[in-house]
Amino acid sequence: MKKSILTLFGCLAMTAAISAQDLELTPVEKVEQRTTALEGAVKTLQKFKVSGYIQTQYQYGEKDADGVKVGNGINDWEKNNEDGFSRIGIRRGRIKFLYEDGIVQGVFQPDITDKGFAVKDAYLNVKDPWIGTNSIQAGVFNRPFGHEIAYSSSRRESPERARIIQSLFPDERDLGAMLTLQADKNSAWNILKLEAGLFGGNGIRADIDSRLDFIGHLSVAQNFDNIAYGAGVSGYFGGVFQNNDTVYTIKNKQFEIESTTGNKGKFAKRQYIGFDAQFSAITVAGLTQLRAEYIFGEQPGKSGGAYDFKLTALPLPTDKTYMRNISGGYIILTQDLGRLPFSVVAKYDWYDPNTDISGDDIKGAGEILKSTIGFGALWRINPALRLTAYYDIVKNETSKNLAGYDKDRKDNVFTLRLQYKF
Repeated sequence: MKKSILTLFGCLAMTAAISAQDLELTPVEKVEQRTTALEGAVKTLQKFKVSGYIQTQYQYGEKDADGVKVGNGINDWEKNNEDGFSRIGIRRGRIKFLYEDGIVQGVFQPDITDKGFAVKDAYLNVKDPWIGTNSIQAGVFNRPFGHEIAYSSSRRESPERARIIQSLFPDERDLGAMLTLQADKNSAWNILKLEAGLFGGNGIRADIDSRLDFIGHLSVAQNFDNIAYGAGVSGYFGGVFQNNDTVYTIKNKQFEIESTTGNKGKFAKRQYIGFDAQFSAITVAGLTQLRAEYIFGEQPGKSGGAYDFKLTALPLPTDKTYMRNISGGYIILTQDLGRLPFSVVAKYDWYDPNTDISGDDIKGAGEILKSTIGFGALWRINPALRLTAYYDIVKNETSKNLAGYDKDRKDNVFTLRLQYKF
């Protein structure tokens, strides 16, 4: 009891002393004290940054167009409609939260659209404490392959990425860890950059096969007064779990059994090699930008086409494995109109999901080569607001032995998009 009373008196005495000190402060000292507290709060807020962009759009697609229909055309009206169809929607609604304290950076970015809510980025990045150009990154983020994957949708001149990028790398992101190596900014070797990591292979979903895929990108980039260039080489070396013993490969322009034993429990090769290049120049005509990318490799899949690399839960698929050689790429040219806030853009991209067969040898939709010629115009209304008008002309390979693909399908798309970036 005595100890409790003594403790109470001690606390009261300390409080009185502190109050007395506060009373002894001059007005100037009080201002300085408040200023110091305010500066501390500002420094904390400076570590936290919020940015994002909203893309609202109107689209018109011909009756066979992909990516415009609700549920890929399962809507009864869209399924049976012989004419084109249109839709107003939100293509992307991104808000990025970034907190940086010293060498550590944390990023969280959701995507909120009329289709729902999805997490696009959630990762931490730790820089080296010496030169600050090397780092380790872990979480959900862009795969380090090629150029267009990491090229922000808020900057990209075409409404969507190339078909081969969308097919091989759905969502662009994956769950994994990556190491970035680059020399000091004052070094002549700073123009080289290596990004390499291990990833789950299922996009923004949990790993389900106890195996990680390797992705790497080695690039070079250099800027001069009015000219800049860049180039890179990428590699994807992974596998897809085989839950069936039978493996098919292409022989004599058709699928034939390669093996029927010893494959269950192993991994089919999923391997891509990519080359990318970029060039830009400022002249009296304005800024000219040219970018290109080419990808080829081996793709495991099912009889109807490639696997859906968005598997979320067991049981693993029991389909027979069909191996395909694939290739594709894109080239895009953007030209500013002098000092006017307008640009014109033209893009060609293609994706061949099976390079070993073509024409009338094709008997499945998963083997059809598709190419797209896109062109449009951009109006930079102000630094934050941009309007894009763009038209995609889609062409497909034809086969008299495949219903629905005996002639070119009607699948062109027009996009009018308004973007606000903050």
